[in-house]
Amino acid sequence: MPANVAVGLARLGVRVSVNGVVGTDVFGDFLINKLRDKRIDTAGIRRTDEFGTSKTVVLPVIGEDRRFIHTFGANNAFNDADIALDSFTEGDIFYIGGLLIMPALQSEGVARLCEAARARGITTVLDVVVPVGDATASMEYLRPMLRHTDIFMPNDEEAHALTGSSDAETQANYFLSAGCDTVVITQGGNGTLVKNRELTLFADTYPIDFVDGSGSGDAFAAGFITGLTEGWDLKRTLEFASATGASACTKLGCTSGVVDRAGAEAMLRDYALNIVERSV
Repeated sequence: MPANVAVGLARLGVRVSVNGVVGTDVFGDFLINKLRDKRIDTAGIRRTDEFGTSKTVVLPVIGEDRRFIHTFGANNAFNDADIALDSFTEGDIFYIGGLLIMPALQSEGVARLCEAARARGITTVLDVVVPVGDATASMEYLRPMLRHTDIFMPNDEEAHALTGSSDAETQANYFLSAGCDTVVITQGGNGTLVKNRELTLFADTYPIDFVDGSGSGDAFAAGFITGLTEGWDLKRTLEFASATGASACTKLGCTSGVVDRAGAEAMLRDYALNIVERSV
């Protein structure tokens, strides 16, 4: 979720501003205060009386994948008019997470925002959440946005739901053909695939004492975005993101295990992540 990504970025020393909608309830108070405590700019968060704050309950299950119980809540009220590009400058990263669980975000509206962002030298990064059994999740919704997307970051289950393929490279080719520049497909314990029109990278995973995978994809996204802000090449960015994603799995909860910049650099020094590189 975007709030987890914001927390990860702040921990890695990246300046972060958040746009979104929360309710006028205690959960909205809690979320805004927690983000502010981590020095995250919350000026772009709007409050509404129409819905309660969105909530997700994560149920870890021993020997199985987690169960997620989610309510859209105030995310029902979040639309492209809530996203202002005025605060962005050239070189910034425009990240939208949680696509497909924010019903009011219209495809064409987001596409226009992404197009305008790229015209101003802003890198666009899109992430999705595909609820199990959601028949409305479709490439028809995503395709207008992907034409103006620099980085698209689904996990393998989300990519399968959108493409019908179980093969990561086939999935990546599908998204590239839809217009995005680079595809990053996280695959849990099977590592990560990064692919653009010139290069394909296959990364293994860091060896860790696994506790809980909740938030690992968000931590990976935070690490990857950090690499983009630093201007690193794809391989270095993938190494760093893999480290931050793995760190999230070492403690219970979505952000409690995520390392800071020094912790991620230490992981990189202590273990040489295997990355297979292939030119297209």
